[in-house]
Amino acid sequence: MAIREIKAKELNTREFICCQAEAIARQVGDGYAINALSGGVDSSAVTMLGHIALGDRLKTCFIDNGIMRKGEPEEIVRIFKKLGVRVEVISAQSKFFSALKGIADPEKKREAITRTFYKDVFGTLVKKSGARHLLQGTILTDVDETVAGIKRQHNVFEQLGIDPRKAFGYQILEPLVRLRKDGVRKLSKALGLPESIYNRPPFPGPALAARVIGEVTRAKIAVVREATAVLESELKKTRAFQYMAILHQDRVTGMRDNRRDFGLQIEVRCWDSVDARNARPTRLPYPVLERIARRMTGEVPGVVSVTYHIATKPPSTMEVV
Repeated sequence: MAIREIKAKELNTREFICCQAEAIARQVGDGYAINALSGGVDSSAVTMLGHIALGDRLKTCFIDNGIMRKGEPEEIVRIFKKLGVRVEVISAQSKFFSALKGIADPEKKREAITRTFYKDVFGTLVKKSGARHLLQGTILTDVDETVAGIKRQHNVFEQLGIDPRKAFGYQILEPLVRLRKDGVRKLSKALGLPESIYNRPPFPGPALAARVIGEVTRAKIAVVREATAVLESELKKTRAFQYMAILHQDRVTGMRDNRRDFGLQIEVRCWDSVDARNARPTRLPYPVLERIARRMTGEVPGVVSVTYHIATKPPSTMEVV
């Protein structure tokens, strides 16, 4: 059955919040629900909707999977504490890196992260919490890309014929599934989230693992994390929809101190888009690109090459894997 989209310009945020909060309360009943907060706009909006609907009967967790951005857990806990939402940080780094060991294929990496997240980590949390419902920030673009076979999104199940109750032992609630990213931003502002959240660039469910070509290791994630910190500090004032630093698999030839250096290559992507269905590379000023390259090669250990992606979506996708 097709999902009827609510376009951002048609979205009545007050009515949507009331309807979804009532629906969540009705579906959960007198029980508990659980949700994973990543700090992205989708999961943040779901957290606030669940908080309005359930109060203390919503258990909000931040899964420290080892593949998030620099300082992410501490920053997200701080922001939501101000909003009256208690966030529990769950340490699960070893489980995710073990699951990713030896895997280079993009789809298999996504599958490993999905399986680890939903079955291993969340399965355990659900059993301990007594919750029977998981609140999740799936949006319509996630469903469209997965069903069309473009890219399997980590948070799409029922649309592929997968019953989460049978697979994982809990029901998934998706209050944002009729919205796209621009609608979620509008909703998040109405929910009282700070601009640092509702205007935050999108971040993939597989996190920095989606920005490593080839096998994901702790060392590679450390490189991408530092490169991401540099890029976000340089581009945070742009009006770009999304930007990212990608670590390529092969080493490339560079020079340091007049000697050959087989180093790392970072690809920078920066996109202009409204809803992520179509996108064009942002025409960043050349001095900005030069400064990014200078900082990447000077501040990120091992990096000798920085490139800028200029193909549109389609035929590219926004993330590399």
